[in-house]
Amino acid sequence: MAKKVCMFVWNHFTNDARVLRECTALTEAGYEVDLIAIHNWKIEGLAKKEKHQNGFSVTRVNNRWEALNKILRIVGKLKKKKFEIALFALVIWNTLWNLNLINGWVGSGILFGAFALLALGTLFITKTKLPTLLTRSYIFGQMIYHGRKRKYDFYHSNDLNTLMQGAISSKWLRRKKLIYDSHEVQTSRTGYNSRIYGMMEKFLLMFVDEMIAENHTRAKYNEDLYGLYPKVVHNYPIPTNPEESTAVNLHELLDLPENEPILLYQGGVQMGRGLEQLVDAVPMIEGGTVVFIGDGRIKDELMKKVSDMNLEHRVKFLPKVPVDELLHYTKNAYLGFQILNNVCFNHYSASSNKLFEYMMSGVPVVACSFPEIQKVVDTEKIGVCVDSHDPKSIAEGVNYLLKHPEKRSEMSQNCLKARQKYNWKQEKEIFIEIYQTA
Repeated sequence: MAKKVCMFVWNHFTNDARVLRECTALTEAGYEVDLIAIHNWKIEGLAKKEKHQNGFSVTRVNNRWEALNKILRIVGKLKKKKFEIALFALVIWNTLWNLNLINGWVGSGILFGAFALLALGTLFITKTKLPTLLTRSYIFGQMIYHGRKRKYDFYHSNDLNTLMQGAISSKWLRRKKLIYDSHEVQTSRTGYNSRIYGMMEKFLLMFVDEMIAENHTRAKYNEDLYGLYPKVVHNYPIPTNPEESTAVNLHELLDLPENEPILLYQGGVQMGRGLEQLVDAVPMIEGGTVVFIGDGRIKDELMKKVSDMNLEHRVKFLPKVPVDELLHYTKNAYLGFQILNNVCFNHYSASSNKLFEYMMSGVPVVACSFPEIQKVVDTEKIGVCVDSHDPKSIAEGVNYLLKHPEKRSEMSQNCLKARQKYNWKQEKEIFIEIYQTA
C-alpha cells in the first residue's frame, strides 16, 4: 500500500515551482500526496479541489471574507469592556460553524485549544489587525481539519507559516513523521522582524523529524542558531531545453525590433530585490529594453517611477505567467537580472531559483555578489556580479555584456553546460531519500 503524505503550503499553489516539483517527485516515487493550500476567490477558475495532472491531489481551503466581516460588524457594536470576551467566543464559533463542525465532528481538544490561543492573542492586537488575524485563524483551523481527516504517514510543512499545522496534525494523539521544508531564513527575512518567529521555530523544531534547507549557507546558519544542520535540497529547475521553444516571441509581444536586447527581470516585484536601483540604472545603460515579468506589492510604485523618469520607451512590464510557461519567455532575453539587496540574511544567503531558470535558458546574468549566487556565477562563468545597491555598478555590468557580445555568447554556452549539473534531476534523488530514511 502506498504511503500517504499530507503537505501544507501557505499560498494559492498557482506559481510555486518548488512545491510542484516536490509533490511530483513523491508521486512518481509511489507516494500518495495530498497538498493543502489556500483558495482565492479572486482567481477565476481556481478549483477548491482538483487532481493535478502530475498525479497528486490539491485541496484549497476557504478564505471567506464575508463571514469575517459579519463578525467585525458585531464586534463593532459592543462596548469596549466586552470586546475581548466576545472576540474569544466569536472566533471559536466562526471556526466551528464554517468548518461544519458544530453539527458534526465537534473537534478535538487541540483544534479548540489552538483557536483559544489565537483568540487570546487578540488581547494584544490592535483592532486594525483584527481582520487579518481572524482570516489567518480561519485558514489555520481548516488546514488542521483537513490534515487530520485522513491517516497520513508523513506530514510536510513548507515554511514556518505551516509548521504549527504540521506539528499539531502529526503529533497530537498520533506519532507520524514531520518534514519541515524551510524555503527561507525564517528569523531574518523581510516582513519577519519580530523575535517571536525565532522563538516559535525553536519550539516547533522539537516536533520535527527532518528539516530541509535550500543551501549550505542557510543550513550552517540554522546549525549556529539551533544546533541542527538540515538536509540540503537546492531549488533547481526541472531540466528542459527552452532554447528550442518557439512558443513565445517576446520581441513580437512587446513590439520590439528582433535585434533589440531584452534585459529581463522575472519574479516577484517586491521590496529588497534591487528593482528600484535597476530603474535608476536605465539611463546609464547604453542599449536594450528592460522587461519586468511578474507582479507584486511595489509594481504600481515602480511603474510610476518609470513614468516619472520618462523611461516608458526603455522599460516594459508584463504580468506574471504560469510557472510551466515561464521559460518560454526567459529564453528570449539577452541577459537576466538577479540583483537582490542585502536587507536581511535571507536575501544575502539566497541561491534563488531565478538564477537557475536563467541558466536553464542559456541566459547570462547580471547578479548580486552574495556568497551562494557569486559562487555559481564565478565557478561556471555564466555572468557578471555587481554591487546590487549601486545603479552605476548595475549599469556597468549590463554595458559590459552589451559591448562584448562574444563574451555574452560564451557565457550563454556555459549556461547550457552548467544546467546539466544544477537541475532537479539530481536534487530529486536527495529529496526522496529523506523520505525513505526518515
